[in-house]
Amino acid sequence: MSAVSYKGRCFCGNVKFTVTGPDQYACFCHCESCRRAAGGTSVPWATFAREDFVVTDGEMAAHCSAPGVTRGLCTVCGTSLTYENENRPGQIDVTLTSFEDPSAFSPRSHIWVEDKLPWVTIDDGLPQHDKNAG
Repeated sequence: MSAVSYKGRCFCGNVKFTVTGPDQYACFCHCESCRRAAGGTSVPWATFAREDFVVTDGEMAAHCSAPGVTRGLCTVCGTSLTYENENRPGQIDVTLTSFEDPSAFSPRSHIWVEDKLPWVTIDDGLPQHDKNAG
């Protein structure tokens, strides 16, 4: 039985990627850093084994957004695609909305809710964590 794989891309299509294997976790992040990087009220992420993520076309830029944190984005359109934290070696977070089929994943919680914008209401019944989920 072969592992399932998921394809994704940036907004302009310059960067294409494939992830093989199941997600380890999926969540909505409300931290200020993610909001600013993506230009949204929160960012839905899925965590995968780093070795299972492959850029198949184009090139991502690496932006160090905080000590030990690297964000991957398209060099052409700037789409926020990945997040890596040296405190979680071997893992990579991929923006759910960059996948060809984002509905293949189901976020399991909200994290960094202490940074949530005051006019955002969370009423989906998922667990909420002030900071990280664990």
